[in-house]
Amino acid sequence: MRIDAHQHFWHFDPEKYSWISDKKIQKDFLPSDIKPLLKNANFEGTILVQADQSEEETQFLLNLAAENDFVKGVIGWVDLNSEEIEASLARFSEKLFKGVRHTVYDEKGEFMTDPAFQSGVSKLANFDLIYEILVFPYQLPGALALAEKFPEQKFVLDHLAKPDFSKAPSEQWKQDIQKLAANKNVFCKISGLLSETGKDWNPSDFSPFLDVVVKSFGMERLMFGSDWPVSLSGGSYEEIVKIVEDYFSIYSEEDLKKVMGITAGDFYKIS
Repeated sequence: MRIDAHQHFWHFDPEKYSWISDKKIQKDFLPSDIKPLLKNANFEGTILVQADQSEEETQFLLNLAAENDFVKGVIGWVDLNSEEIEASLARFSEKLFKGVRHTVYDEKGEFMTDPAFQSGVSKLANFDLIYEILVFPYQLPGALALAEKFPEQKFVLDHLAKPDFSKAPSEQWKQDIQKLAANKNVFCKISGLLSETGKDWNPSDFSPFLDVVVKSFGMERLMFGSDWPVSLSGGSYEEIVKIVEDYFSIYSEEDLKKVMGITAGDFYKIS
């Protein structure tokens, strides 16, 4: 099974999605837009990920997932700081609801060590839910503290923690990735490559970063995610798939299959 482990849908609203600055993607993106791309790339399914911090969007995504069988799971948003967190998780508790993500564009990494937030994270395991870690490199220490605090909780790091792909990997990023990966409950998505770079990129730009995550996480804890349609800011769907498949072409066919779907299928419990 080939799974794109990270993509988005939205009805574009300039206030709700104020973080979308590229006019190219300031429009609606819905299942009919990605379906032919998945077919051409031989993907059988996707994991749909939140892009707005609202329970309204979470329900919107679950509704789309129920209507489109290629969507194999939804990572939504709930307020993990809320005293009503268990009620929220119970309300969304269904087969397609796989986990929770919190966007951190305007926050410091300390929020992950806040007792109220950690209390919310502690409830996820009761519902067999994943927490997706979306951070910038400087926030990785907070992610590490969170992963160490909950060794039985399943985590996955999105977008390699958004390093600057236009430069060589920093020593600090390497060290923090290695420390995070030392926690076996943490997986990593090879996602966000074209979302985090400019238009003038070369496939070789990403290799030093992929070398680090392969060495740190191993083949058993890596999974491909396109980050479509955000990735359209840097290139086409076909280009992002090719970057990853070409990089892993030096590995075994079985390793490539793991990265392109088997690991995601197991991680998200896709039948």
